[in-house]
Amino acid sequence: MVLGAGGQLGEAMTDGLARGHEVVSRTRAELDLTSASAVRDAIATTCPDVIVNCSAYTNVDGAQVAPRQALAVNSWAVRSIARAAAEIDATFVHYSTDFVFDGEATDPYTESDTPNPRGTYAVSKLLGEWFAAQTARHYVLRVESLFGGPRAKSSVDALLDGIRNDRPVKAFADRTVSPSYVEDVVIATRTLIERRPAYGLYHCVNTGYATWVDVARELATLAGKPDAVIEGVQMAALKLPTPRPLFAALSNAKLTKAGIPMATWQDALARYVTQTAAPA
Repeated sequence: MVLGAGGQLGEAMTDGLARGHEVVSRTRAELDLTSASAVRDAIATTCPDVIVNCSAYTNVDGAQVAPRQALAVNSWAVRSIARAAAEIDATFVHYSTDFVFDGEATDPYTESDTPNPRGTYAVSKLLGEWFAAQTARHYVLRVESLFGGPRAKSSVDALLDGIRNDRPVKAFADRTVSPSYVEDVVIATRTLIERRPAYGLYHCVNTGYATWVDVARELATLAGKPDAVIEGVQMAALKLPTPRPLFAALSNAKLTKAGIPMATWQDALARYVTQTAAPA
């Protein structure tokens, strides 16, 4: 059962899991995840073996000024799903974020590093992790900087669109990330469900890390636009109301050790650029 099936990750997850599995999907319009009774009834009626929660409130700055919606979706809804999953002994798969860290590290974060969220959005996602972990059979997967999927509207897409159309693009020179290709996240999720390694917390990102300027330059090369104008900007210059972790690289060594290696971010970008190239 895929919840939040109308979003970027949810739609891709529904399509990917349907290859070999019976999938029941529910969009936000079809199931209000902020209603605990509705969640319990829907899950009890369907009685799935696995519940994959792709729903999320992702407006980082919106959460800072209006926290109730972020907490309702990212925290309390997860608690309701976890409780309903436990009642039918289902495996619960939930997704979190690099934002649970403060970004002050110098090496990629591992699952054993202590979170230190900054801002309401980050707190709401960490609470969601804790609630999901209350289910005996759970996988909490931290992803970041998602790109790809049927509803692609990511930072990668914005950069690639500008580069392809010969527009100057701006990219953060001081924010370091481990991008996550939606298709690779779907494959990793399906493999976890099928192989059932140890339950728990995993970082599910493409291997390696880069600044957004590095990502933009790689996209320009892949798109055949090596002379694209890329302007590096500093996070502080935007004066955003909510702090973002500057060094947000995640290590996926635990996932690799479980037998699920993730391709490099460069390989993932190359596949995505090829996939989205206009037909000749």
